[in-house]
Amino acid sequence: MNELATLIGIAAARWGDARYVTFDAEPFGFVRLANLAGRFAAGLAAKGVNRGDRVVLYLPNGWQWVVAYHALARMAAVVVPANILLSAAEVRYVAVDAGARALIVPDDRAELLGEAAELLVTPGTTPVAISFDALLAAEPLAPAAVSPDDLLAISYTSGTMGRPKGVMQTHGNVAASIVHTATTHVRHEHDRIWSALPFAHVYGNVVLNTCFLSGARLFTAARFDARAALADIAKHRITLFEGVPTMYYQLLAHPALATALLSSLTRCTVGGQTMPVAKLDAVAMRFGCPLLELWGMTELSGPATSHSPYWPRRHGSIGLPFPGTEVRLRDLGDPSRDAAPGEAGELTVRGPLVTQGYWNRPEATAEAIDTAGWLATGDIATRDAHGYLHIIDRKKDMILTAGYNVYPAELERVIAMHGDVAMVAVAGFPDEEKGELAHAFVVRRAGSALTADALLAHCRQHLAAYKVPRGIHFVDDLPKTSSGKIMRRALALPPT
Repeated sequence: MNELATLIGIAAARWGDARYVTFDAEPFGFVRLANLAGRFAAGLAAKGVNRGDRVVLYLPNGWQWVVAYHALARMAAVVVPANILLSAAEVRYVAVDAGARALIVPDDRAELLGEAAELLVTPGTTPVAISFDALLAAEPLAPAAVSPDDLLAISYTSGTMGRPKGVMQTHGNVAASIVHTATTHVRHEHDRIWSALPFAHVYGNVVLNTCFLSGARLFTAARFDARAALADIAKHRITLFEGVPTMYYQLLAHPALATALLSSLTRCTVGGQTMPVAKLDAVAMRFGCPLLELWGMTELSGPATSHSPYWPRRHGSIGLPFPGTEVRLRDLGDPSRDAAPGEAGELTVRGPLVTQGYWNRPEATAEAIDTAGWLATGDIATRDAHGYLHIIDRKKDMILTAGYNVYPAELERVIAMHGDVAMVAVAGFPDEEKGELAHAFVVRRAGSALTADALLAHCRQHLAAYKVPRGIHFVDDLPKTSSGKIMRRALALPPT
């Protein structure tokens, strides 16, 4: 499979409505979804949306999101996914930057976004928009001829270091991630997958589309709730649970886990952010199945490395690169050289997953992707003797303390080993004497009376003195992005 224009149609022809995606307890069979996508594509075409036009898709997880996405893929238009948690101002920026022809938005945002594009579509009926259902034409539009190099989506980065950039993803990029994710994780037609990952995020998008590729059934939720997730695993006999670290932290801390029926699970996946080994071990032990770490990014259209459930357990490793994907570790001091064996280096990637670049940002593209096609990811990693990759941390998150490199992820792994810690994030803050100092923000396990002194004593047992956090701050929760990642840069010291 090299393109997405025909994916849902092929799935419908192969499995019919015996395979489905469930939204709010209502199953939508593959045939039904394919038919709706074809009809919606015809409706958009009748309104003047053409090949190559950019269309912002700003809806929560639901059948309309799936139908609109595959309608745009079918007609060779370009999807501009926007997470539903973004503000109207953020979506307006994305629409203007992408030069969007149309927006598909919730009813309550229509008035705020009415002037951001020529065509406005909402699930319901508003005075300023066309109803989604009104665009379901009587006859489906046939899939357009599409090549692997044709643009499928422009996905905007979170913009934590400035204005978001639009990452160009081709049909071939997305297809490669889907195919290799499904193969590596051994996804198949008997799987029953549970996910609350947003479809607008590359990880959630790949989860959705691997179901059409493999014939798996998908059970979705508009938002994550630990109690509801545990109940669904038992009710639907889920075989594969997909999540980000914060979801697993909430599951481990929830009282319902003690009596949860998890025997149907054969494997789980975790990605989006590094997860301490202690928590990985705890999930695998309680869930009774392998927990497969994966690593990827928007610039790679989803996962690019992972583990197979048949491989030996190597918690703390992001696994091996997907077939056809090259990985090298670049020397941190001299980017023209590879890091020495066993040394940390910046993870760089080349191959079919790498983006064409940033939309209308040639300078940013040239800075990220060199002339030989290597993408600089900004992640610092090592490679062990067996070839497995281990992420140390984000290059930009490194803390420089009195000339020493301190990696927040290492501190988080150690702190998470303590049984009274539910979640933790570490960030650096300016210090007049030492440049920067690490501070830890900790969510205690429910009912715990853990003290800062006790946690610092734990840290001293496992860390060099210069790595021990200068401060421990207990908080009720940690700031997160719209995709569930913990935002270290949003952490703030309490007033003194």
